[in-house]
Amino acid sequence: MTSETKTSSPPVSPLVEASADSTRPLSLPPPSREAGLFDRTLGNLRTVWRDIASSALGVVDTLRTGGRSEEERWRDQIRDCLAARGGEVSARARAADLGRTYLGLDAEGRARFLRLLAADFDVDRAAVDRAVRVFNQAADPVARGEAERALRRVLEPGRLKLLTQFNTLPDGVKFLVEMRAELLDLSRSAPPADTPLYAALEADLKGLLAGWFDVGFLDLRRITWDSPASLLEKLIRYEAVHAIRGWQDLKDRLDSDRRCFGFFHPRMPDEPLIFVEVALVRGLADSVQVLLDAEAPPIDPATADTAIFYSISNAQKGLAGISFGNFLIKRVVDLLQGEFGNLRQFATLSPIPGFRRWLEREVQSQGDLMLAAGEGERLAGVVSEPDRPLLAAALDGFADDLARQELLRPILMRLAATYLLTARKGPRAADPVAHFHLSNGARVERLNWMADASPKGNAESYGMMVNYAYRLASIDVNHESYRGESKITSSAAMRSLLKASA
Repeated sequence: MTSETKTSSPPVSPLVEASADSTRPLSLPPPSREAGLFDRTLGNLRTVWRDIASSALGVVDTLRTGGRSEEERWRDQIRDCLAARGGEVSARARAADLGRTYLGLDAEGRARFLRLLAADFDVDRAAVDRAVRVFNQAADPVARGEAERALRRVLEPGRLKLLTQFNTLPDGVKFLVEMRAELLDLSRSAPPADTPLYAALEADLKGLLAGWFDVGFLDLRRITWDSPASLLEKLIRYEAVHAIRGWQDLKDRLDSDRRCFGFFHPRMPDEPLIFVEVALVRGLADSVQVLLDAEAPPIDPATADTAIFYSISNAQKGLAGISFGNFLIKRVVDLLQGEFGNLRQFATLSPIPGFRRWLEREVQSQGDLMLAAGEGERLAGVVSEPDRPLLAAALDGFADDLARQELLRPILMRLAATYLLTARKGPRAADPVAHFHLSNGARVERLNWMADASPKGNAESYGMMVNYAYRLASIDVNHESYRGESKITSSAAMRSLLKASA
């Protein structure tokens, strides 16, 4: 939002910084979130790493190709890296040369490379057996200590030593993050015989990245319209909750009554790891279309009493399972409190991505047993399909039938509350967004009917969204109750929805 009612601006060349009286373009090339190792950042690495490799003349051996397979050449390159001959310059040159080889492969070639790395450079089990024997035979504390250290060394697979070498290269950390993204895909899609190999290598790499991406190393930065255009383009491409429609839409989301914050790593300074978009409003927001209305004038932030976290996006697929979100929200709350003393509420307006799938499964298995007393009679008056459950039949055409929506409203509100407060996946809440916020200490505050009237909102949750409230005095208690006892904290209004409507 701008200081006046929003108007469109003429497009200019993509990714050219705006002058003082212009704006960034409204049009973008198609998003390429899954471009992986061949996005522009990593595409440039082959050139950068070539220069590093060639700077150490004579260190990188010329590969003998006659009669030798690709796998044999890769194996020799990896062994050269692990041999660690020469000094630091030599090690960087060999790692850069190996990285260039990997970047030059197509998807099938990269899969074969990673399989070889996983299979041929695992722990040397014979060396482990010898180290265990020495450990068991150690006769005194000094010998036992030396044997323990030796055992730890041989328990580290060679592939892990290799991966750490890329950390010394320009954009080497980004390279490894993208490599793990590919491993995550391969762990799910590879033939059953290969899946354990990819999964083991992925686990090694996750452990490495988890140490490097400890929250203590991360930098929290506010992202504004004055941030570099390349960073703003990444926000558009990485936004995973409410798609950003172009530069003007992004400019609206960075206006005076909005805030955007992201975590960055010093080795990936131009790549957000996770970012959150915040709206400063009066009262709990109950509609994302209103919240993102391009024609709505901004409010004076000094009059806002509520900060709404309406989008939290993980930007790096390769960092899945390495959590930053809870730290991000708490840090942002602290920053907003310092900037705006008038804020009294901190809450989300969140999607319920698993609700419709859950309900369809439950209706398929339970039929009209899902309906409470009186609900079946109301539905029977408008649908008549004897071979189908009443609820399934009533939901047909839901998105385009306002009368049917009102009929189903109390039923779906009750069932959505049931899903959010009782449905489980093991000890955790079944809904992934609910699990995220409950883990961070929020409570389920309010269910909002038709809060997302988009096709995506209907496909996920019949248009419903939920507010998770972050009440500062109870965040830690809620977190411990959920993580330790699987207790879902909720408001009285949410609990009352579990009761059948009269």
